[in-house]
This record gives sequence, structure tokens and C-alpha cells, in this order.
Amino acid sequence: MTRLRIEFALATVLGCAGPVWSQGGSETGPGADREPIGASTQASPSSQASQSVPGPASPFSIAVIDPNRVVEESPQYEQARRTLSAEVAEREAELVDQQDSIDRLQDKLERDGTLMSEEELKRLQNDIRARNRRLRYAKAELQEDFALRQSELRTKLVKQVEEVVRQIAREKKIDLIVSEGVVYFSDRIDISADVVERLTQEFNK
Repeated sequence: MTRLRIEFALATVLGCAGPVWSQGGSETGPGADREPIGASTQASPSSQASQSVPGPASPFSIAVIDPNRVVEESPQYEQARRTLSAEVAEREAELVDQQDSIDRLQDKLERDGTLMSEEELKRLQNDIRARNRRLRYAKAELQEDFALRQSELRTKLVKQVEEVVRQIAREKKIDLIVSEGVVYFSDRIDISADVVERLTQEFNK
């Protein structure tokens, strides 16, 4: 039996493409930019001059994380992979045993079928069909359980990564953090190592 793939798809591990974590924000509303009724729409020359000169820009901090690196280097991911592998291995072994039993019966049918009575031959054929049917059901059930368990572990990992990212964003006063869809970024704004280090610290607690 072909072994089930245990590896997580990296894009799905960290959620949908291009997740963005941000802090702060501004309030907007239907009347946020309206002038009071009766206010003059003609600005004075001095006010026009002041409006034409842009004020100093507020500091804006951006950072990037590499999702592949965070997943591959985090101990939480390796633990989740080992856990899922161990859970699947026992059930896979049972399926292999069932397939071996069917193969032995099939060999017997091919070897001794011509020597059997009609009733014995029919009984053996029915037994093989029933075993094959149960094996198909067991394989489908394992696939479903595997997908469900994988989703549970992935959700847990995503929550851990998101919490660490928020912690680092607050500590470093970062306004925006992106993880995918970036064409280029320098090492100066890459906080992947910080995220992995914090995940490792949380794992070792």
C-alpha cells in the first residue's frame, strides 16, 4: 500500500495566500470628512499655503516573514508531523495485513480453483469480494480521519504562529507584516528568525 503523505502543504499550513498582520488603524465614518453646515468653502491664502506643504510623515514600520522557513524550522511543525505519522502508521499496518490476507486467498483461488467444488469455489470468491469491500471502506475511512487530524494540527500550528507574530509586532512596534506575495525584501526587514526563535522558546517551556 502506498504510504500516505504526511507532509503539510506549506501554503495551507500558514493559511491563505498573502496573510497580513497589522496593528492600529484609523476610524472612518459617513461624516468623517464633511464640513459643518454653513462653513465657508473658500480657504484663505495663508491656509492654502499651509495646505500645499505636506507635514512630516509618521514613522511606518514593515516586516516580512518567510512562511516556508517558519514551518520547516519550527519545532511545533516537526512535532505535529511525527504525531500524525505515528497515528497513521498503526492503521496503515492493519490495512497492509488485510491486503496480504486477500492476496493469499487470491493465490489459493488461482492455484486450487479448478480442484474445488462449485460450492467451495463460490464461498471463496464471495470471501475475497467481501474482504476487498471492507478494505476499500477502511482505506476511505483512514483518508478521511487523516485529513481531519491534519486539519486539527494545522489549525493549532497556525494559531501558535499568529500569536508569536503579534507578540513580535507589538514588541518591535511593527505596523505591517506580510508573509507571501512579496517580490523582494531585504534581510533587514525579515523577522523569520525571530518568529522561529520565539516558537522554539514557547515549545521548550
